[in-house]
Formats: sequence, C-alpha cells, structure tokens
Amino acid sequence: MSHPLRMGVIYDMRNPPESGIDTQSMYAAILDQVAWLDALGLDLAWFTEHHFVEDGYLPSWIPVAAAMAARTRKIKFSCDVCLLPFNHPIRLAEDLAVLDNLSNGRVEIGVGMGYALHEFRGFGLPVSHRLSYTDEGLEVLTRAFTGEKFSFFGKRYTFQDVKITPGFVQPGGPPIWTAALAEAGAHRAARFNTNLLPQGPRARALDPWQAELKATGRNPENYRVGIIRSCLVTDDPDRDWPPIRAAEQRRMAVYNRFRAESGGHGGVAGITEEQRIPQGWVIGTADHCVATLAQFIREFGLTDIVSWAVPPGMRPDQMNPSLERYAREVAPRLRQMFPG
Repeated sequence: MSHPLRMGVIYDMRNPPESGIDTQSMYAAILDQVAWLDALGLDLAWFTEHHFVEDGYLPSWIPVAAAMAARTRKIKFSCDVCLLPFNHPIRLAEDLAVLDNLSNGRVEIGVGMGYALHEFRGFGLPVSHRLSYTDEGLEVLTRAFTGEKFSFFGKRYTFQDVKITPGFVQPGGPPIWTAALAEAGAHRAARFNTNLLPQGPRARALDPWQAELKATGRNPENYRVGIIRSCLVTDDPDRDWPPIRAAEQRRMAVYNRFRAESGGHGGVAGITEEQRIPQGWVIGTADHCVATLAQFIREFGLTDIVSWAVPPGMRPDQMNPSLERYAREVAPRLRQMFPG
C-alpha cells in the first residue's frame, strides 16, 4: 500500500423516532461531534445519500459538509456515495468547487448509480437510463475538474463552452471514487481512472479493477481503496452492543426494502451479504479492534476506512465514548502500521 491509511466516520443523518430528539438538535450535535473528532485527529467524514425516506435519510450531503468545513481544520469530506442520476453534473461540479474553496481543498467525491426504484420514480427518471446518466455524469465531472472550458454532447446531457467557476483549490479538482458492486462498476472505475469503493465480492468488485489497471500499465498502488467497516470500541460488549445492534437492524431494514423493490437492478440480486467484502461491525477492546482491522486492511489492500458514527435511532452522545477510543486508541496505532 503506497498511500497512508486514513480513518474516519460516516453519516446518513437518519433520525427515526427512537432517537428521542428532533432533527435540528441531531444535526447540531453531529456538527459538534465532527468538530471534536477533527480535534482528536480523525481523517475523514463521509456521507451517504438516499431520497424520500421517512426518517430523513440525508438527500444532500454538500451543505452538511460545508457546515462541517466551517467547524474543522483537517478532516476531509467525501461520500459513499453521491447518486449521479439524481445530481446534474454541472451543478454538482459548481457545488463541489464552492466546497473545495470553503474547505481549502478538503473535499473528495464518491459516485454511484443508485438502484432504489422509488427514487427514480420520485425524480421522474426511468431506471433503465441510470447507466447512461452515471457514465455521462462521470465524464462531465472529469472534464469540469480540469478547470478548462469544455463542451460535451451526450445522450442525456449537452453542454457547450462551459467552465466551472470558482476554480478548484485542488489541481485537477476533488479526487473521484467510483462504487463497484460487481464487474461493471469495477471496470467503470478503471475506465474513468478513479479510486474504488468496493461494495460486493472481492472477485467481482475489487479484482477486476486491479486487473484492468495493470493491463493498461497503471499501478493499483497509486490509487485509494475505501470501505465502511464500523467499530465499537468497548470493554463491555454485552452492555454496549445491544442498542447499536437494534440501530443496525433499523439501518439495514431500509436497504433490504430498497433491494427488494429493485427487482435485480443495480446488480443487487444474487449477491448475499456473506459474499461481499466484510462490512460487519468489529466489536471489542482497542487491541481486538486493531488486530481485526489490521488483518482486514492487509487482506484487501485498503487505504481508507470509515465507521458509522451515529446509527439510526442513536443519539450522537451515545456513540461518543466508543468514537473517542476509536480516535485515540485504534486509529493512531493502525496509521503507524500502514504509513504508506
């Protein structure tokens, strides 16, 4: 691994009734939490996007990242993932340019195509168009991030003589990540020369990307590979795990509903959780978490790992004891083991 390990947290901002607090209070507490985690030295705050979900699942991550950027100094912001069919690529590039300047170059972007049918109905888009919206969106973003004037003539988008302003702080714009559940996503990431967010089995989501990079003369070690792998740092799992387990069941119930309604769109059919690169919680002492995550990082060549900061139905303060130990006792030891 040629990149230093980065570790952080991920938010979906969901607020079901079980949390016992209103959404405004939850947002304020999360902003406080991220400022605190930035001071503790965590590297990343990621977000995930979905739409029209009754518990307020975050539909728009850039405003939240901008608010956090104003409260932090070092932490970097990205997403796993931004759903390209529902984000106009020129407007997205402009929003990212503003965020890049507000954060002084602390923004990246992970993209995917979506699969939940209710979202496509909500935006009035045929789900059959999601591939072309995603590919064209990626093509437009890569051109927009050059900082040069460009034109684009596609099936879904047509732009002529466009230049994104303000300019980007980061040369070449924010680094791009592409989600891959199976071979098509892996090849898309290689084709667009992006970092990877593998979300399926290794043989389908990670290995084909590495193979295509090598076949075209590119070194996979020059890219980053990131994943969500949550960690509960505790000396008493019997006490601390049950409320998080209940929150995890709430979190997964939504995804299971999305997958059931998708009818196989997005490659979700035929891939079980057991087949995917592991994303289950690591639960135990700091020593246990370090040992487990170190083995995981080595096995899959990971450079970036984020943990769910506030599972749905939990309050931020309930997660702070584990997050403090994660930031103080787990992340520094793992960074020393994987300095790049």
